[in-house]
Amino acid sequence: MHPMLTIATRAARAAGQTIMRAYTELDRVEVSAKGLNDFVTSVDKEAEATILYQIRKSYPDHTVVGEESGEHRGDNKDYVWIVDPLDGTNNFVRGIPHFAVSIALQYKGKVEVAVIYDPVREELFSAVRGKGAKLNDFRLRVTNVTELNNTLIGTGFPFKARQHTESYMKILTTLFPVCADLRRAGSAALDLAYVAAGRLDGFFEIGLKPWDIAAGDLICREAGGTVTDFTGNHNYMASGNIVAGSPKVTTELVKLMRPLLNDGLKR
Repeated sequence: MHPMLTIATRAARAAGQTIMRAYTELDRVEVSAKGLNDFVTSVDKEAEATILYQIRKSYPDHTVVGEESGEHRGDNKDYVWIVDPLDGTNNFVRGIPHFAVSIALQYKGKVEVAVIYDPVREELFSAVRGKGAKLNDFRLRVTNVTELNNTLIGTGFPFKARQHTESYMKILTTLFPVCADLRRAGSAALDLAYVAAGRLDGFFEIGLKPWDIAAGDLICREAGGTVTDFTGNHNYMASGNIVAGSPKVTTELVKLMRPLLNDGLKR
């Protein structure tokens, strides 16, 4: 196993243990708002500290960027770990068993190692650049669907970017009649992992952050998927607007969405 994948896996599993301990006692979890419709819990912070400890123990000179604690700059600027300790916080707080730990390692700006861990189902999605993607010990492959008819598409509502509601609803209205069904499960990291696993044929969302995307992006692409922004380009890490799926599904989604975008989404 790639040595940095070993550390990412160890960190994700340790954070998962922290999360699941708290999940059995949700009434003790402290919840606070950090923005509009954006919540953080004491568990997010504890899980992120656990991940930071595991990474820094093995690679003390690497930089770590965490959703909750920000950037911990190291002497070696080439290696940057991007961490979301609990993707799906709103699900977690409500007792909905669908959330994940997401960890990605960038080397000179490119993600080389990625892990998404679902502690409820004990499913570990992982990828190393050029080596394919796995779910636990099994290789992953996106579906071989070539058109939107009969597809199952994942999405997330733009609840932090409501200025895009009108464009988003136009996309939904246009997409729903031509696909089999839509799913909004509440964890972008797991949605991208599910595309890689063939559980979803495609996925799109507006206004995500790098820690929501980084690991799932590599896992999806290493499973044979295509990942773009809403215009078919590759600016999604900056814009947060992402489309993923089997190559044909991604192409068809972008073709459908492009005429419906407002100026703010054409980035």
